[in-house]
Amino acid sequence: MMIADTDDDNYRPSKRTRADFRPDDTDGMQSSPGRSQQGHSRDDVPMTDRTDDYPYEDDDDDQAEFEMYRVQGTLREWVTRDEVRRFIFKKFRDFLLTYVNPKNGHGDIEYVRLVNEIVSANKCSLEIDYKQFISVHPNIAIWLADAPQSVLEVMEDVAQRVVFDLHPNYKNIHQKIYVRITNLPIYDQIRDIRQIHLNTMVRIGGVVTRRSGVFPQLQQVKYDCNKCGSILGPFFQNSYSEVKVGSCPECQSKGPFTVNVEQTVYRNYQKLTLQESPGTVPAGRLPRYKEVILLNDLIDCARPGEEIEVTGIYTNNFDMSLNTKNGFPVFATVVEANYVTKKQDLFSAYKLTQEDKEEIEKLAKDTQIGERIIKSIAPSIYGHEDIKTAIALAMFGGQEKNVEGKHRLRGDINVLLLGDPGTAKSQFLKYVEKTGQRAVYTTGKGASAVGLTAAVHKDPVTREWTLEGGALVLADKGICLIDEFDKMNDQDR
Repeated sequence: MMIADTDDDNYRPSKRTRADFRPDDTDGMQSSPGRSQQGHSRDDVPMTDRTDDYPYEDDDDDQAEFEMYRVQGTLREWVTRDEVRRFIFKKFRDFLLTYVNPKNGHGDIEYVRLVNEIVSANKCSLEIDYKQFISVHPNIAIWLADAPQSVLEVMEDVAQRVVFDLHPNYKNIHQKIYVRITNLPIYDQIRDIRQIHLNTMVRIGGVVTRRSGVFPQLQQVKYDCNKCGSILGPFFQNSYSEVKVGSCPECQSKGPFTVNVEQTVYRNYQKLTLQESPGTVPAGRLPRYKEVILLNDLIDCARPGEEIEVTGIYTNNFDMSLNTKNGFPVFATVVEANYVTKKQDLFSAYKLTQEDKEEIEKLAKDTQIGERIIKSIAPSIYGHEDIKTAIALAMFGGQEKNVEGKHRLRGDINVLLLGDPGTAKSQFLKYVEKTGQRAVYTTGKGASAVGLTAAVHKDPVTREWTLEGGALVLADKGICLIDEFDKMNDQDR
């Protein structure tokens, strides 16, 4: 069956500028392909100064502090200077120790309370709200978005010192504290990521289609010299390049060297494949995907089939296979995740205005609400009240039951539409695909049981076999629509 779709496919996203990072009343869910790399705003910069016994402390006057905001050269080179790193260290420490959320009437220091909570929960990640940070230090927040690797390194050093100062014994449990950036205002579609986003912080969303196993990755490596037995290092391992030792400083020999397994530090490594959500793919286009790297405590935070949002650093690495295939240098791009959250945790209830809530309560009290919902199902198709009723019941679903925690009764409702050709069966499915929050449409003519459930693929990096979710997996917690169901063979059905 051929189905024509007349959706407007003219998509022209707006230009992304630094002003987009300013807090506003909107949710910031506008897609944008790039950031302007022009000068920084210096308006309304707080001119406060606090001194303490921290290693990055520097007694600057107001003029010297103002000079810190005058970026010289490129931003990525600027934030690597020692005086700038000390400045970021001091400002972020003051933010952690003094910020009071104006929406919280208790007057508690926000991040001291969060530090106490992560210690109580035995966690090692401190979540920083980007909109709160940019309201206090707008320039440093913009530096964080445009040069995240260097700025995050300083922020994690600050967070680690603050946590260990407030709870000295906690360093015996966790040796490292990570800073997770939440509530980044700009949201990008996967298909809109371009080279201008390289080495910047992005926020993307999609459905997890593949997840690798967990592997130990070298983070800090030490070598043994086989001739004199001395230990070389530590060397900090980059994500994509191997550390090579030139010569031993003790005996001046050039090898051989072996990795000291006992003193080498590893970290957890996992890779996800994130595919565009079915509802965001333009009509007639194939969904695009992006590789996401999970490190440390982010391991196993999402499963195949779950819809997630990822805030991370968009970076690249040299891939010889791509160069051989294309005949010229090409870099493979990945997103190194900094913060991951599931879409069901971000359900749209918190986006509802007071007027929306009042309208929903008003509709709930309407005695004819059932008939109104049924008439709203594919209103362009006349009649078929029973079919529209079945579709409405399937979209709302039933109540899941769990009898004494042992026997689970699903609340999903399955619907089978039978009819002659040309009776709008496919149009009903297309309406559900456009209306449902999470709906996956597939055709039974070319589908198989493997394609609907999961397929086995070999990972090109780790060389291990992984499962890639099919239509039924991608439609988890949603609706799976299978057209031409009779064209599937009996075994697959």
